[in-house]
Amino acid sequence: MLEVINDFLSGKVLIVLIVGLGSYFTIRSRFVQLRHFFHMFAVFRDSLKGSAGQLSSFQALMLSLAGRVGAGNIAGVGIAVTLGGPGAVFWMWVTALVGMSSSFFECTLAQVYKRADGDGLYRGGPAYYIQHGLKLKGMAVVFSILLLVTYGFAFIGLQSYTVTHSLQNAFAFDPQHTGIVLAVLLAITFIGGIKRIASVSDLLVPVKTLAYIAVTLYVIGTQIEHVPAMLVTIFKSAFGLDPAFGGLLGSAIVMGVKRGVFANEAGLGSAPNVAAVAAVKHPGAQGVVQAFSVFLDTFVICTCTALLILLSGFYTPGFEGDGIVLTQNSLAAVVGDWGRMFVSVALSLFVFTCILYNYYLGENSLQFLTRNRAALMTFRGLVLALVVWGSMQDLSTVFAFADITMTCLAFVNLVALAMLFKVGMRVMRDYDGQRRAGVKQPVFDSSKFTDLDLDLKAWPTSPQAAGKTEVEPQGVPAAQR
Repeated sequence: MLEVINDFLSGKVLIVLIVGLGSYFTIRSRFVQLRHFFHMFAVFRDSLKGSAGQLSSFQALMLSLAGRVGAGNIAGVGIAVTLGGPGAVFWMWVTALVGMSSSFFECTLAQVYKRADGDGLYRGGPAYYIQHGLKLKGMAVVFSILLLVTYGFAFIGLQSYTVTHSLQNAFAFDPQHTGIVLAVLLAITFIGGIKRIASVSDLLVPVKTLAYIAVTLYVIGTQIEHVPAMLVTIFKSAFGLDPAFGGLLGSAIVMGVKRGVFANEAGLGSAPNVAAVAAVKHPGAQGVVQAFSVFLDTFVICTCTALLILLSGFYTPGFEGDGIVLTQNSLAAVVGDWGRMFVSVALSLFVFTCILYNYYLGENSLQFLTRNRAALMTFRGLVLALVVWGSMQDLSTVFAFADITMTCLAFVNLVALAMLFKVGMRVMRDYDGQRRAGVKQPVFDSSKFTDLDLDLKAWPTSPQAAGKTEVEPQGVPAAQR
C-alpha cells in the first residue's frame, strides 16, 4: 500500500509540481538562474566573509551542501541509472535547472522572513514565511510537523542503516558498534548547537566533495575518449531514441525527476531552513548562493557519479542490484578493489554530514513549534537512540513512508512559494536594480518593504551598511579611478 501511494505521489504529483512550478518560476523571473550564473561565483567568493558572532553565507552554503550532497549523489544516481537507464541523467539535469529557480526563491523568502534568535543568530524557513508572509499559522504548523517527521526522524534512521552496513561490507565493522560510535560523535556535535554543526560542516563538506569529485574525474579522464558518445547516449535515451534503452522512457523521466529532487532538494522546503541562518546584506544574495549549491550538487557531483557508472564498463542494461553496489563496483572496475573502500568512506562522510543537516532541520521545526528546553533535549536523545537502532534495522518501510511525507512537504512548500511569488519577485527586482546601478553587493532596506511582516532586528530600516555599499565606477577613465 505504501509503495502504491508513494508511486502515485512521487511519480506523478511531485513531477508536475517540481517541474511545472519550477518552469513557471524560471520563465517569470526571466531565467534568474542563468542570468546570475556567472554572478554566482562572485557571490560564492564574497560568502567567505562573515561577521563576528554570526554565521556567514559560506557556512550556510556548506550546511545546505551537507544535506544536498549525500547518499542521493551516490546511491540515488545508481538507482536512477539502474531503473531508468542513461536517460534518467538528462531528466535529473532538467529537474536541477528548473530547481535552481525554485531554490533561489525559497531561500530568498527564507531570508526575508527570518527572525533574530536573540543571541546574534537567526532562524527561518518555510514555516516562518508561511506564518509571517501568508498569515497561515495552521499551514506552518503542518509543514513543521512534516519536516520533523521526515528529516528529524525517518531519514536519520535510514542514513544510519546505510552508513553502518556500507562500512560492514567494506571493512567488516559490526553495525551496532559503528552505530554507537556514530551516535557519540553526533552527540558531541549537537551539544555545540548550530555553530558547531556549521563548523563541522565547514571542515567535512569541502573535503568529502573535493575528494569525491577528484576520484570520479580521474576515472572519467581515463575514459575521456568515450565521454562524447556517452553524452549522446544520455540525450537519446532521455527521449527513447536509443534502441538499447527505448523501453525505459517512462522510467527515465520518473526516476530522473524523483532521484534529482531527492539529491538536490530544490523546492522541498528543507534547504531554506539553513539558508535563513546566514547574516547577509540582501536576501537575493543568499538565493543566488543556494541556486549555486543546486548546480554543484546535480550538474557536477551527480554527473560525475553517472559518468563513472556509465563509463566503467561494469554497468549493463538490466543490471540488478542497489545503487551503492553499482557505484562501488563501477569504481573498482577502473581503479581496483580500493574503489569499493573509497566509496564506503565517501558515503560515510556524506551520510554523517547529512545526519547533522537533518538533525538541524528537525531542531528548527521543533523550535518553531515550541521553545521548551526539555522538548529539545528529548528530541536529541531520540535522534541518538534512532541512530543506534537504525544501524541494526532495515528501515525500507520507514523510508517508503518518509518518501510520502517528503512529497507532502514539497506540496505545502510549493503552494506557499506560488502564493508568495510576487514578494519574491519584488525582492529579486530590488536586487537586480541595485546591480544594474553598479552596486557590487546590494543591501536590503526594509523601509522599502513596510507592508511585509519583517523582523526589524534582522532587517533594520535604513541599514548602516547601505552607506558602505561598493559601487562599480561607471564612465570614469581608469587613470582617474
